[in-house]
Amino acid sequence: MLAIAAVIIGAIFYFPTSRTEKAILSTVIFAVLTLEMVNIVIERLLDFLHPEHHEEVRIIKDLMAALVLIASFGAIITGLIIFWPYLIILL
Repeated sequence: MLAIAAVIIGAIFYFPTSRTEKAILSTVIFAVLTLEMVNIVIERLLDFLHPEHHEEVRIIKDLMAALVLIASFGAIITGLIIFWPYLIILL
């Protein structure tokens, strides 16, 4: 995930993006990375509190992973909306 963020940050400065586009992309990147960190913390906390297998814990972990996945899809859509005109020129 950090590698993708680094590629997007490089693309922000390679393509002539506006300040608004840079702010939007930076916000989306930090949102996804923050949600991923929250997901990791919650998973570790649940593993600590319930080391044995619990169905409720599995559901919570799945929901947290789904939250990160949805945010990632939103970031992809945002990136495509912003970078699509530049990518069409390159192709």
